Amino acid sequence: MPNVSLFIPQIGEGLQEARVVAFLKKPGDTIRRDEPIYQMETDKAVMDVESPVDGVLSAWSAAVDDIVPIGSEIGVVEVSDGTAAPAAPSHGAPSTSAPAATGAAALYIPQIGEGLQEARIVGFLKQPGDKVRRDEPIYQMETDKAVMDVESPYEGTLVEWLAAVDDVVPIGFEVGRMRVSDDVEVAAAPSHGTAAPAPVTAKSSATAPTKSSGDVRGIPPRTRAYAKEKGIAQDVLITIPFSGSKLMPGDIDTFLTGGPATVSTGQGFAEVALPSKQRVLNSRMVRSNSLVVPGTITVATDWSAVESERAIAKQEMRSFQPSAFTMFAYAVVKAMAEFPTFRSALAGDDKLRTYDHVSLGIAVSLPGDELVTAVVDKADTMNWQEFAAASRAQIELARSGKDQAHAGVTVSLTNMQAFGLRDAVPVVVAPSMATIFLGEVYNGLDATPNMIRVKRYVNVSMTFDHRIANGVGASLFINKVREHVESIRDVLV
Repeated sequence: MPNVSLFIPQIGEGLQEARVVAFLKKPGDTIRRDEPIYQMETDKAVMDVESPVDGVLSAWSAAVDDIVPIGSEIGVVEVSDGTAAPAAPSHGAPSTSAPAATGAAALYIPQIGEGLQEARIVGFLKQPGDKVRRDEPIYQMETDKAVMDVESPYEGTLVEWLAAVDDVVPIGFEVGRMRVSDDVEVAAAPSHGTAAPAPVTAKSSATAPTKSSGDVRGIPPRTRAYAKEKGIAQDVLITIPFSGSKLMPGDIDTFLTGGPATVSTGQGFAEVALPSKQRVLNSRMVRSNSLVVPGTITVATDWSAVESERAIAKQEMRSFQPSAFTMFAYAVVKAMAEFPTFRSALAGDDKLRTYDHVSLGIAVSLPGDELVTAVVDKADTMNWQEFAAASRAQIELARSGKDQAHAGVTVSLTNMQAFGLRDAVPVVVAPSMATIFLGEVYNGLDATPNMIRVKRYVNVSMTFDHRIANGVGASLFINKVREHVESIRDVLV
């Protein structure tokens, strides 16, 4: 039985490459014509790609996350004699899309009115597998002019949507697919109605003007994969300036290194670019300011037990002598293990994601007033000595400039004891749901019944995302932290 090659298809005009997202079939699997066999991502969407032939999958020619050019071989299928081999698509000049397979029809974003370039998906009125009648509303879209229902041009069964709610897609974009009867005449994609962009001419100035993408869908898959490798979140990625026609990996390198050390001067002032780590942090904070509903609470905490434990370690000349702050951090980990809400983050607007383990963030300052985050993952699975060693290692890594923040960090700590600060209103940086501030040690009055005495206290302040935790839940959590701190010896044992 002969082998035929499968090629990365040309989906839309002007696409040059795609990223392999996932394989839905393994070598040795039997595959049917028009059956989804892998997923790929282009500048415009993530989509399932269907097999053009019946046969047995022999091998894949690429790996997940590979960036491959349009028209390149992606796999090999063993087919029966007489099966026509699919032709490799051209990825040079724009060409019209190949006709849909028998019984399949594409749904395109329609051109409603002159001059419209794009539309936002507002909602889907039908789901894959639903029966659809011709002229029945199936989704809603928003243009510059109105929100409108879009009706089905066919009768059949909805197979899939190729975009998500709130996606902004160009006119003519393939938004979905339907299964229709063989005798149905399938419509062609509408024209985008836009002129080709004018060629870019070189400027005589030494530096071309920069711009930012503003939308991750306009960023090439190669660049997005590189950004993921460098730990740059999408909300930061869309703010990175670039000088060419698209954001490229070299622009990310320039951003991460802080760019050229140029200084601009004017009437009584000088300007210099912010360090890249500060720009990343600023972007996260600005985004968080528009998302998080903050609430802040403070509890005065008896610090005597922590100071006693430190004193014992010093007196006994132990080789293992972690700081008082590390003891405090371990008390927070123990509380987080007991309160799943504080291991949680919002996934979108309507889903709460609760992590199995604690990933604790610790703010680390760098020279030049830069700030990065050290992270101790699976901290709740560690005993005291393991946690202390892991904290020290991650903090040292952060001091070398490595920011370890990731989506699973739900609570972060900031230690300001050495700066004489007793109280603060910490800032929550999404997707974290809380930031805990540890203030300086001070002498306070313990007003127990029939006795007033001086004791050593710290103020523990916490800002939390009110969308995830309410006041009572937050109060119970921070009081559990206080309880663990005040009985720290039992916690460490």
